[in-house]
Parts: sequence; C-alpha cells; structure tokens
Amino acid sequence: MFENNQNEIVGILEYHYDFYSRYLKNERDILVWLPHSSQTTSKKYPVLYMHDGQNLFNPSTSFSGFDWKVDETISDLSSKNLAEELIVVGINNTPDRLNEYNFFTDKGKNYSLFIKNELMPFIEERYPVKTGSNNTGIMGSSMGGLCSFQLFWNYPQIFGKAACLSSSFWIDEKKVFEMIKQQGKPKSGFKLYLDCGDEEKELIDDNLEMIKKLKDMGIKNSDELMYHIQKGGTHSEYDWARRLHIPISFLFTNK
Repeated sequence: MFENNQNEIVGILEYHYDFYSRYLKNERDILVWLPHSSQTTSKKYPVLYMHDGQNLFNPSTSFSGFDWKVDETISDLSSKNLAEELIVVGINNTPDRLNEYNFFTDKGKNYSLFIKNELMPFIEERYPVKTGSNNTGIMGSSMGGLCSFQLFWNYPQIFGKAACLSSSFWIDEKKVFEMIKQQGKPKSGFKLYLDCGDEEKELIDDNLEMIKKLKDMGIKNSDELMYHIQKGGTHSEYDWARRLHIPISFLFTNK
C-alpha cells in the first residue's frame, strides 16, 4: 500500500523503555501507538498487541531496514471507514525470541504470562483501551505468527482476534497441528486470519495444511476465518507491510 519508507510517525507513538517481566527475568521496550483522535476524545479503542515491535513503525530499527507501516496503514483505513481506529502495542523482541515465541517451550509459556498478567494490565490502566476478547487482538509474522496462533488458541477468552502472517507451523515437528486436534476449536465469535506468500516455499505447504484442518474442524464461517495467499509474496517486512491492510480490515472491520 505504501511504497516509500519514511520514518515519520502518523499519530502518536509512546515508548516505555526497559519494561521488566518477573516471569521472563528480562527487559524490553514497549511501543504504544495511538490515533490522533485519542487526544481530543474520551472514547475507548480496541487494542492490538503485536510481536517484533522494532519492525512496526520505524525503518531505522527494523530488522530489514523496512518497517510494517502500522501507523500509516491503520490511519489510512480508518480515514476511509474501512477499519476501526485502534491502539497498537508493539512488543519488542529479545535475544530469546525463538523460545519466547513458541508456547511449547517454558520461555514461551512465560512470555504468554508476561503479556496476560503484566503487560495487559499496564496498558489497560494507562490507555483508553476497550477490554474483552472481542476488542483484543494479537498479531505477528513468522515465529510471531506461530506465537499469535498459539496464544489465540490457548487463550480465546483473552484474544478474540488473531492475525498470523507467514507462520512457522513447522516448529517442534509441527506440534501445533496436534495441539489444535487435542483442544478443539474455540467458541464462535472470534476472528482468525492466516496468510502466506506463494514464494515462501518452506512455509506455504504447512500454512495450506493448517487452513484445511481448520476448515475440517468446522471453522468455515467467513466472518470467523480468513486466509490469503499473496502472489509473489516473500518472507519479509516489505511484503507484510504491503498486505497489512488485509488483516487489519478483517479483524477490526468498521461495520
């Protein structure tokens, strides 16, 4: 949607440096993005928690030198009445990223506790966010996509919306497929988005298999499940930024 790669922020971006987790025994920066309207209204907003916070708003901090353009995309969609205005919480990663983003590890379970029991109360106390699963989303790509899927599946009462881009479903010998089989599908009323680029040859088969299994479980309602295969899509921040408008408008549709 956006070809240039400027680092000017559209909206308001606040930083909480060195946020400590007693579960993980480490620190990370937390980024909170708010729409301009939050300065002139008393209304509350749905909230989206996103992994790999360094990559979301600023190309100079992004892993690849290209950011997701979260601020531009949400501002553009909401101005056209294609999505709700919302607040985004960017959770920076750490050197333990691979373990933290995998719920099957101890650090992964502690990462989920960090978000649920430490970060979310902090955000809800300080920012005008709506609460409840229907107002709370989780999103990420690659390992962050896997993590978002795992958090959604294990805590549907908390995360009622999830976007899982280019997810690494192959981790731990594809244990995630056994997880969904054992636990059964969440109750109705959720929104789940999955995607993959057709050039991501190491990921696309598993993503297509996940879509098939979800549909076989009975998740066929287009209001609950959306999947997208990006023609020419590769495993990069550039590609995730280009299609970010699709999951945002699906999860936070303004209708």
